[in-house]
Amino acid sequence: MSVLRHSARALLVAMISIAAGCGGGSRSEQPGTAEPPTTNADQGCDGSCATANSRLSAANVQQVIAQAAAEANAQGMPATIAVVDRVGNVLGLFQMNGAPGSTTIRSGKGAIGGLEEIAVIPSTMSAVAKAVTGAYLSSEGNGFTTRTASQIVQEHFNPGEIGQPGGPLFGVQFSQLPCSDFSLRFTGAVDAGPKRSPLGLSADPGGMPLYIDGVPVGGIGIESDGLYTLDPVVSDKDLAPDELIAVAGSFGFASPNDRKADRITVDGKTFRFSDALPSDLATDPGGAAPFSSIDGALGQMVPLTGYFDGMVQGGTAFGFAGSGVQPDQLDYPGLDAFVLVDADGNERFRPIAGTDGANALTENEVRVLVQEALKIANAARAQIRRPVGSQARVSISVVDTNGTILAIARTRDAPIFGLDVSLQKARTASFYSGAFAGNDLRSAADANYINSDGSAVIETIRIGQYVDDTQAFLGSNTALDDGAFAFADRSGGNLSRPFFPDGAVGTNPGPFSKPFDRWSPFNVGLQLDLVYNSIIGHVLFVLGAAAEDVPPNCTNLNRLGNGIQIFPGSVPIYRGGTLVGGIGVSGDGIDQDDMISFLGLHNAGEILGSINNADPAIRADQLTPQGVRLRYIQCPQSPFLDSDEQNVCEGK
Repeated sequence: MSVLRHSARALLVAMISIAAGCGGGSRSEQPGTAEPPTTNADQGCDGSCATANSRLSAANVQQVIAQAAAEANAQGMPATIAVVDRVGNVLGLFQMNGAPGSTTIRSGKGAIGGLEEIAVIPSTMSAVAKAVTGAYLSSEGNGFTTRTASQIVQEHFNPGEIGQPGGPLFGVQFSQLPCSDFSLRFTGAVDAGPKRSPLGLSADPGGMPLYIDGVPVGGIGIESDGLYTLDPVVSDKDLAPDELIAVAGSFGFASPNDRKADRITVDGKTFRFSDALPSDLATDPGGAAPFSSIDGALGQMVPLTGYFDGMVQGGTAFGFAGSGVQPDQLDYPGLDAFVLVDADGNERFRPIAGTDGANALTENEVRVLVQEALKIANAARAQIRRPVGSQARVSISVVDTNGTILAIARTRDAPIFGLDVSLQKARTASFYSGAFAGNDLRSAADANYINSDGSAVIETIRIGQYVDDTQAFLGSNTALDDGAFAFADRSGGNLSRPFFPDGAVGTNPGPFSKPFDRWSPFNVGLQLDLVYNSIIGHVLFVLGAAAEDVPPNCTNLNRLGNGIQIFPGSVPIYRGGTLVGGIGVSGDGIDQDDMISFLGLHNAGEILGSINNADPAIRADQLTPQGVRLRYIQCPQSPFLDSDEQNVCEGK
């Protein structure tokens, strides 16, 4: 992979210094033409409130930016402010005079390597990633922020609680990647999504969802302090400037109180929403000067290569064709399913047959499999949604052993992030379960870590080493080469933690992880190393130091076009004893995701008589490395809304 040499570095510095000088304007809708939002902060929806008018107008975008800029100015922290719609279209990107042009990735954990200490990330990329995170993690049933994300991706849940296992969404930060073969790219106008994120999902406080009348319509992201980081301690209150500014920007568009993360619990622990409250602000956002008075005075709109052309725009209405997500009309009758369409309204992922030979999944098998998974989801009790008693809201992906997408569908109001993640999960389960995994990893390009200013490669990571380490760890010189065991994402996740078993401080790492003295959420091991070159290559493209953007394949391995995922929610699919693909589920609690994928496949097999879950004798929970049994799936207790049935996955 090429890296920034001295001349390119000079170009980089020059580009950062002039970024604030790029002008912009407004497209289509004029300020003041829309009625102000009428969001009731206490109102909550059940997933059915969205209408064709549930969208941010250009005037709304300008109002959000003006409110945020007023607070940033009062705090003495000039900021870059991004606003996106619910499917990731960048609607506004405002850079204040004096705002940092770049940001440094830093966890503060003392880790080295990976993305740690990369100091040339444009602040515009950081702000957009935060805005996308606020939008993608939220729904009518839950309002999550980048602070919520920080809490659930670290080595312990909660962070700082020694001995606790990793966060429930450990690894989700490396989804929605700019190199994904699933996420769509900017075409010059607001159109169908989901769109990619410049840096994946963010754990740096300062990204929040935006709502109108209880319906999520987008997100705001702030970068003012020059650090792209996380919160390592959740037991105290941090008045981070980025978060204060985001709170001000979201005034009038805030998540309903009853849907905020701090009203939702997992494993008896409450999620975090924001440490900053409206009472902590230095300004009254409701009295902020109009956008017209700050545009050109406090700063101006700036373009972001590959994401935004500098012109303010209104967003799409989620659930309608223009957003890229609309109700199904063809394949899943009576299941309240939603599917993906392109900008022309053509469905993107209708069920198709597999591409991998005589045993390939048929189109009908794929359709029935998705139908049965949708039925389980619709009957299941949600874990991370309100009101209590809601149905699980998830996305479902099916792939063959080549990683080809055979179908994607979703239940009503599932959070957007689950689309890309469910695909990662399906591919990961199929990949690790196949006899091709070892050779594919050995053939993968080395990850070339660069230094802080991007001027040189400082370390080369051989991806094939992970195969050697796994074989040693499992005590098998054929692991990942023989397809002898079926790996669910829960199994692969066990092998991806910096402590094995998960949370046991002082133990050796799993073979897919970095040792803890090097590990951080910005340097996790195989998951990052497979996509590292593409992430850095995209940064170089945005900076103008690379002539072309990265292709839509994060790993250059056809089976893993959008990378891998390392938290639960998938199982491999078999025809008898032959691996034929994988199913991945994401969007609700991880135990629910496990159950929907596992029982969806089981029930489809009962109907069809031709496909099945892995035989229990070959499931990864038969492996006991270092005397510790791997996990395969974990299904929740009393999971269904209309039944008190227990142990629903036992014996299947």
